[in-house]
Amino acid sequence: MRFLCVSDIHGHAAALRAVIEEGKARDFSQMIACGDLLFPGPDPLETWKILVEQRAVCVQGLVDRAIATIDPTRIRAATEEQRVRIAHLIRVRQELGELIVARLGKLAPTARLPLESGDELVAVHGSPADPSEPFTADMTDQEMLALIGDDPADIIVCGGSHVPFHRQIDGVHIINVGSVGEAPGGNVAHGTLLDAGRFGVTLDQFEVELPEAIR
Repeated sequence: MRFLCVSDIHGHAAALRAVIEEGKARDFSQMIACGDLLFPGPDPLETWKILVEQRAVCVQGLVDRAIATIDPTRIRAATEEQRVRIAHLIRVRQELGELIVARLGKLAPTARLPLESGDELVAVHGSPADPSEPFTADMTDQEMLALIGDDPADIIVCGGSHVPFHRQIDGVHIINVGSVGEAPGGNVAHGTLLDAGRFGVTLDQFEVELPEAIR
């Protein structure tokens, strides 16, 4: 099975569509989204609709949990920047509506997919030991092992750091799929195609250049 893996969309629907179109050109059968799906970008509801349309396997990121659990009307802003962000969160919650906000709150922090090879894939926003703490490319093997903990998965697909990379440690593949909506520099969106079959793991980590109008 070939997976299209994305993360950190942050409500950028046009960027997500661009990644999906590139993924379709290379062919995939299942989409995985590793959290931070809808905020603070311009199109939270459209992004949600795309994920539903694609029947994506979604896990909960920190921003998703915040949308579902924080009542922004009870937050007192200390700065103008905070006031603007709180007002935007209020608008996003209103646009999504109670049902979608509730569904965000019910997303699991991890999703486990058994593979035909007999291996197990786990999708998480951060890391198996702490879904709020991401793997980063500059970590040592020991630091990464600490974030793997005693998780039994053979393949970890994750986001959080916005920078894509692949590392294999003690037979475990750690695949950070970068960011669709907040990639460093802001002019590209990241996607990862993952083949996990009986002959091993094959990756295609790609970037889609975004037109200035949708950055």
